[in-house]
Amino acid sequence: MASIDMKNIVKKYGDGFPAVNDVSMDIADGEFMILVGPSGCGKSTLLRMIVGLEDITSGDMVIGGKKVNDKAPRDRNLSMVFQNYALYPHLSVFENIAFPLRLQKAPEDEVKRKVNEAADVLELHEHLQRKPANLSGGQRQRVAMGRAIVRAADAFLFDEPLSNLDAKLRGQMRTEIARLQRRLGITTVYVTHDQTEAMTLGDRVCVLRKGVIQQVASPRELYEQPVNLFVAGFIGSPPMNFLPATLKGNTLDTPFGPIELDDRRAKAVGDRDLVLVGIRPEYFEDASLVEETKKHVGSTFTARVDVTEWLGDSQYAYIPYEAPADVTAQLKELSRELDSDQLRTQAIVSIDSTSRIREGRESKFWLDSRKIHVFDPATGDNLTRDAEAGAELTRLASEDRAEQVEHARNSGLTVTGKHAASDDKAS
Repeated sequence: MASIDMKNIVKKYGDGFPAVNDVSMDIADGEFMILVGPSGCGKSTLLRMIVGLEDITSGDMVIGGKKVNDKAPRDRNLSMVFQNYALYPHLSVFENIAFPLRLQKAPEDEVKRKVNEAADVLELHEHLQRKPANLSGGQRQRVAMGRAIVRAADAFLFDEPLSNLDAKLRGQMRTEIARLQRRLGITTVYVTHDQTEAMTLGDRVCVLRKGVIQQVASPRELYEQPVNLFVAGFIGSPPMNFLPATLKGNTLDTPFGPIELDDRRAKAVGDRDLVLVGIRPEYFEDASLVEETKKHVGSTFTARVDVTEWLGDSQYAYIPYEAPADVTAQLKELSRELDSDQLRTQAIVSIDSTSRIREGRESKFWLDSRKIHVFDPATGDNLTRDAEAGAELTRLASEDRAEQVEHARNSGLTVTGKHAASDDKAS
């Protein structure tokens, strides 16, 4: 296993366009790092530079304390799992997993031992003699992961490995990958455009936009303390709502009525003429279902519901509102960057599934104003972000990760532990 340190990494193509622009990031030994962002943000290019499939225009790539800029991919001791599995159709599952060992001319007893160990981890024993054509998509991806495991590499690199699977199988494989990484304790870099994968898998998540890092933090910090408008809009499903507002004293005047800010946030907003208020869908509720003891910490407003979506365990209401033309244009541009549907001037509100609010009617809603964010529409900066609270969330996540890795090592479940046990037997 090894740490991966990137120092001012730049990738420019022939036309001078910087696909990756001055990226600096440290990935700790045993950490699960997610690279996420919309199409064209540079995440796959950055991954390919780590493994050596793309040249680095400038900057240093350091793996395990050694600069690897000029090393060929085969000399970096990294294992990569691709989106399309890349299995050999004429070889059995056993031989597909064993292929890297065959290239290394490993002894037959070592090949059998390592393939069987990988099959144990991935529950592939009953499929070892089958061909890839006779496997499901999830099984094929596990075979590709098995081939990575047997190499005893310093790090795993995943390039959108679940994109070809259906939704149910993606959920199952997400769990398998998380369990595998915790068990092996190996440094992992995982590229995805799916923010659900990013939020559920990563110890930390790096959000990229046009080749530039926007924020690197734990999933919880990204969600609760986004650094700017882009991160806030990308992380979360349904996405954060953005409402135009003006501040008078400590009161925000919004399309949904006044919202009171505490002194810290009001001071941070300052005397800006126009701001964008960021509100997660779950910060709303049907006012008739809110406990009286809780109502005072938020605000209540009445609005006409355009559409409702009842999903059984949850329910969403869509509330249109008026916005200045420049704000509408900015939200449309943000929508294009996020590869999402056009962000119409409407709020998506999450309400209890038992709510009887119906479309086409005026209804009363409650908003928890303690959790809102205020953004500068000119720069996109989150004016009300609590940096200390965000850092504490990531620190706690890092402590949890360190404990999990240590537990795996002490239990003999990591790659190092397995090899050590085998070497002891051999001696």
